[in-house]
Amino acid sequence: MAISRAQLAKELEPGLNALFGMEYNRYEGQHAEIYDTEASDRAFEEEVMLSGFGAAPTKQEGSGVTFDDANEAYTSRYNHETVAMAFSITEEAVEDNLYDKLSARYTRALARSMAHTKQVKAANVLNNAFTAGATAGGDGKALLATDHPLTNGGTFANEPTVAADLNETSLEDALIKIAGFVDERGLIIALRGMKLIIPRQLQFVAERILNSNLRVGTADNDANAIRNMGMLPQGYVVNDYLT
Repeated sequence: MAISRAQLAKELEPGLNALFGMEYNRYEGQHAEIYDTEASDRAFEEEVMLSGFGAAPTKQEGSGVTFDDANEAYTSRYNHETVAMAFSITEEAVEDNLYDKLSARYTRALARSMAHTKQVKAANVLNNAFTAGATAGGDGKALLATDHPLTNGGTFANEPTVAADLNETSLEDALIKIAGFVDERGLIIALRGMKLIIPRQLQFVAERILNSNLRVGTADNDANAIRNMGMLPQGYVVNDYLT
């Protein structure tokens, strides 16, 4: 349906002082703090998780060497979407408007809508990270789960067994657990926490935890270990689309 003079009645009359309401500042580029961006000209892209070897056993003198198998663990498929929206304006609405260059104003509004959708979709991966059934990878589990299956038959957790609010203790526990993550065969891999991505409601908490000289919220004269040890070298970033 085209935008007609009926939707722009006030802009057809003299005496209007100003038009406002469609050109606000916006949060831009926050998805870049979460993802690396790659280009594609295909309908979908696939990535295959490979499983290597387990820990090497000790070989007894004179006995044969042990053989192990490597295989593909699972495949993640990324289906591309087309996000699109348009508008149309009647010739009469353009010709009779006394104040506005409609096409330019509504084009900027359309760009704002498109940018908003991009940020919402990007944040939804984290917003749904704890939601059962909202799978984010090929193992059939939510992004954050306590039972991600491994090829060796075990599982590993990348969320606490008991949910915890962001505080010094819970963040330290998360960093310790990240450093102990394992691969598909249960071998420890060298990982560390790099960046804290938070909603705006937690920005003051994150600032105190990461940048205080001493421990937060205690009467102890202890050092802020997270800061002094250089944990989370990329600090924290606020994503305003996290719910």
